[in-house]
Amino acid sequence: MSEDNTFANLTRELRIRNYSGRTIELYVHYNAELLNFCQKDPREVTTEDIKNYLDYLTQKSSASTVSVAYNAIHFYYGEIWKRSFFLNIHQPKKNKYLPVVLSKEEINRMISLTVNPKHNCIISLLYGTGLRVSELTHIKMRDIDLDRMMLRVFQGKGKKDRMVMLPGKLKNILQIQAKLKKADNFLFTNGRGSGGSRLTEATIQKIVAKAAERAGIKKNVSPHTLRHSFATHLLENGTDIRYIQELLGHAKLQTTQIYTHVANSNLQSIKSPLDQIVMLN
Repeated sequence: MSEDNTFANLTRELRIRNYSGRTIELYVHYNAELLNFCQKDPREVTTEDIKNYLDYLTQKSSASTVSVAYNAIHFYYGEIWKRSFFLNIHQPKKNKYLPVVLSKEEINRMISLTVNPKHNCIISLLYGTGLRVSELTHIKMRDIDLDRMMLRVFQGKGKKDRMVMLPGKLKNILQIQAKLKKADNFLFTNGRGSGGSRLTEATIQKIVAKAAERAGIKKNVSPHTLRHSFATHLLENGTDIRYIQELLGHAKLQTTQIYTHVANSNLQSIKSPLDQIVMLN
């Protein structure tokens, strides 16, 4: 039986429930990998098979990847096959890491040293709006409101639309693009004017990494680092965390609250006890 036929009911149910194309792709992938791992038909899979597969994944993948695989398998066997053996399989714990955040000086160096106008605009938009890289790649000219300097993020994560502010510093370059492109053209493409395919996430990741390298930044910098920096700097500037939640498109406030652990607004006012000791030479 082909993979398409094996998971036809799974993909149909996910579509009915309005899951994103990327989620459907991942759910099929991990269920197919499970069957390949244990060399069994879905009807023959046991609790031990799933535990062994998840254990195998933990040795080569991140906790978040294992969590996605767990959810994928849980959905398939719980919702499609109506099997209850998942009661004996616990959700893996995710590792909790503080986000990597750049200083305003580091952001300034990245932007200032990026002379390619398109690349400069990409970095500026990622930091200036807090967009996810997937959202940036899907911006179309019709999503940009230059009069109000607002951007409509169409069907972001969770298939929700939201509005974010556009940095005033980018108005000129966006106006130029508006003259060159049609309303249904992507903002960032491989070609000039109205031609070319949209830039991929991988290309943008390389652009950001190169900019960080030019700026002499030793941290591991990705587009998501600029999103983290956007949120943290807003919090340090006194922006209400609920507004930040809305700008980032977080469904839960708890997700946004991670930035309270890396914001310096309160930490910088605390003196280290070492600085209060008179050192003897």
